[in-house]
Amino acid sequence: MSKFRNAWQSDAQRCFEIETAAYEGDEAATLEKISKRIEVYPDGFLILEEQDEIVGFINCGCAHEVEVSDEEFKELVGHDPDAPNVVIMSVVVDPEEQGRGHSRALMDEFVGRMRRMDKATIYLMCKEHHVPLYQKLGFGYLKPSASDHGGMAWHEMSLTL
Repeated sequence: MSKFRNAWQSDAQRCFEIETAAYEGDEAATLEKISKRIEVYPDGFLILEEQDEIVGFINCGCAHEVEVSDEEFKELVGHDPDAPNVVIMSVVVDPEEQGRGHSRALMDEFVGRMRRMDKATIYLMCKEHHVPLYQKLGFGYLKPSASDHGGMAWHEMSLTL
């Protein structure tokens, strides 16, 4: 049975384990960054549990002016919880749990929560092979990103709420 909740500081280590298992090299957030995201904006850190085990999560920050590729923002520099624009930093599912619809369930729950919080737009960056997935979820393609985070090529997308 799927259960959604906001993150607690005690979740940081498990989220870090999932993040490093799912992302390549330097693209994974550090344990310190994950802990800070939970501390600073727990309302923007959504956990998915299956049988009381964390299997995935989404985390974000909010801003009035969005520069999706801003590396400082990943440490919530400039974050304003009352701002209308949401910037997703991670959408991640444990590799052993992938292919079971968890990403869609997480995004559906996350988008619903952001709508209830009266947010206007959700932004994210993804690798090229994930563009079709986010398009199926209603995101529109914006442009190739200027970011080279983790030495990777990224693409910017958005969803108007």
